[in-house]
Amino acid sequence: MKQRITILMLGGGRRVSMAELLKESGKRLGAEVQVVGYELITKVPLASAGKVVQGLAWDDPRVEDDVVRVAQEQEADILIPYSNAAVEVAAKVKSRLPDTFSPVCDADTAAVFFDKLEAAKAFKAAGMPIPRTYSVLNAELPAIAKPRHGRFSRGIKVFTNMDDLMQLKNIKDYLIQAYIPNHKEYTVDCYVTQSGEVLCKVPRLRLEISGGESTRAVTCRLPELQKMAGDVIEAFKLRGLVNIQYLYDEDRDRYLLMEVNPRLASGVVCSIRAGAPIPDYIIGESLGIPLHACDDWCDNTLMTRYWKEVIFYNS
Repeated sequence: MKQRITILMLGGGRRVSMAELLKESGKRLGAEVQVVGYELITKVPLASAGKVVQGLAWDDPRVEDDVVRVAQEQEADILIPYSNAAVEVAAKVKSRLPDTFSPVCDADTAAVFFDKLEAAKAFKAAGMPIPRTYSVLNAELPAIAKPRHGRFSRGIKVFTNMDDLMQLKNIKDYLIQAYIPNHKEYTVDCYVTQSGEVLCKVPRLRLEISGGESTRAVTCRLPELQKMAGDVIEAFKLRGLVNIQYLYDEDRDRYLLMEVNPRLASGVVCSIRAGAPIPDYIIGESLGIPLHACDDWCDNTLMTRYWKEVIFYNS
């Protein structure tokens, strides 16, 4: 077995906990893990857990070549993207890095999921339950408008007045759906091998959210939600790291598919600490180690987060 593993993290500048979990996993598997971050600036929290290389913006036309260069220079064994744009870059350069394992789906699939309007169309075509989706002309109130390419809940607007909805600028850049006031939000953290074996599906309730990220969450053993997540994985032939978001409509007792994100969720630490060995899966699959499905994770495992500072002197 390889004694040293280098993991290149794209856009994971704040994911210190995940970096530490990957290092712990390496020790269990008998390898030393070195984490390298690819960021616009090098003074980011991840620097406290590894090395950070200054990179380019995701919309820079040179970024794919630059990521390939850095991966080769750092002799990266594993490439893990953390943002939507980073996933698309990782998917596009995957074939250019045959010696680097990257647990991502193909670029075309990722592009559909990162456009909320196109994703809703794909979900509906696959027979997945989703909130009623409108055009402006047939919208019923209350309605919620989400930027097609938005992240972290930015730019989301709820409308109770049709005149206000009609005045929304660049309305074609939004997904408009029925607003469900009494709801709970769930994420299902999944890992799927490159051969298509689903190794884990862990639902967690998002109790508190800040800037679109879970700051307080608890694992929930919900067989119905696990099955629904499995159906999504099968329908779209997903591979690698996946998190699937659902809305639970409390008034009508139903789960509605909201988003499919082919990457690690920020709150995945909750599922990992509950017993889902996702870091082991990432490293193990890169090494060709036999992997086993996990469904004995701990129900009702609560995660809560706090701020911690990283200080850079003489900067």
